[in-house]
Amino acid sequence: MKMTRRGLMSTMGAGLAASTLAGVPALAQARSIRHYWWGNPERDKRTFAVIDTFQKAKTDIKVSGETIGWGDYWTKMATQTAGRNMADLVQMDYRFLFEYVRRGALKPLDEYVGKSLMIADFDKGPIDGGRVDGKLYALNIGSNSQVIVHNTRVFKEAGIDTDLINWTWDDFAKSCETITSKTGGKVKGSDDLSLMIEVFESWVRQNGREFYDKDGKVAATVEDVASYWQFWADLRKKDVVRSKDKTVILDIPIVESGVAVGDTAMSHYWSNQLVGIQAAAKDKIGAAMVPHKKGGQPGQFIKPSMFMSLSRDAKDVDAAIAYMNAWVTDPAITKILGLERGIPASAKVREQLAPGLNEVEKVSVAYFNAIASKVGPLPLPAPKGAGEVRDAFMRIGTDVVLDRASAKDAAATFVGDAQAIVERAL
Repeated sequence: MKMTRRGLMSTMGAGLAASTLAGVPALAQARSIRHYWWGNPERDKRTFAVIDTFQKAKTDIKVSGETIGWGDYWTKMATQTAGRNMADLVQMDYRFLFEYVRRGALKPLDEYVGKSLMIADFDKGPIDGGRVDGKLYALNIGSNSQVIVHNTRVFKEAGIDTDLINWTWDDFAKSCETITSKTGGKVKGSDDLSLMIEVFESWVRQNGREFYDKDGKVAATVEDVASYWQFWADLRKKDVVRSKDKTVILDIPIVESGVAVGDTAMSHYWSNQLVGIQAAAKDKIGAAMVPHKKGGQPGQFIKPSMFMSLSRDAKDVDAAIAYMNAWVTDPAITKILGLERGIPASAKVREQLAPGLNEVEKVSVAYFNAIASKVGPLPLPAPKGAGEVRDAFMRIGTDVVLDRASAKDAAATFVGDAQAIVERAL
């Protein structure tokens, strides 16, 4: 059920007036909370279904759902934070958790654990991922990892039989060339991932470094950045990745991704997005790891796919916690959510969901089982200013994609700008 605050107030006002005229006491004001998340059509559909289910069980609580795409989510979040008008409950990403806690924008959840927030059976790792300075500020609503999504039909027809869990960047490049050749160029090997900082961070970890060091400074080198951008420049030169005009559209929607529309065979996503991608794609999809470097360290890691956090501006905290608790414990609600936001942190919930998993959800679980021994440790959360660094990576990388700068020169610019951003944000 979607109801605006204005609509709710108008309805309440009419009801109060009618009851007063009838000579009976006015009804108490309904409790109201706002939930804000970044989404896609599949996620939004499930979330509004959860809201409807919750409101039927808790008829005294009205939930207003607010959703927007990832690309605009953090801009709107920053505006609401500055205006002290945050939604009661916000979807939070591990990358920005420390930043919003440092801003004083989130409330800790510890006092509710074991009382109205029943998460005793949650896996320790996913829970600890939501802690900052020893306090729990974010409730894990799914764990995930990076994934190279691929079109299984195209791979089969092109004769690609590489081990997609243990493959290398060389294997990836050769697969792009083979697919493009076998399809006569109708299907390119992959989306161009030049501007995906998440993939680049895996590249840096494979080189033996974290993107940010323990002090929040940029540890990635100019050579790390230049070699990454040059790898993709070489694939563009061979014309085996998606066109430049598509690459420079930042945060392209799932329904417009190469795998979804059928003009590429591979793209990068997070494993919790597999459900949404399969819903958009015509062919059956499969899951591969981000390619490895020969002799390199693990680049990927398993992380909280997203959290739900209680904002500083929440008025009815008890209602907000009741809603949060239902998200991770109510069987009717966890069934609606499935694995779309990631693998649930509760062993009990996973057991309840297992018999009803659909084909793509089984792919997700199998993928997690396959990568468990291939991933590295969860890195520290990115420092304040990480969002601006991400924007700089895409902006400067665009110059490389459009042949306005060399990979080496652009890399030097980016590393200098990134370091200045995080130092200024300290």
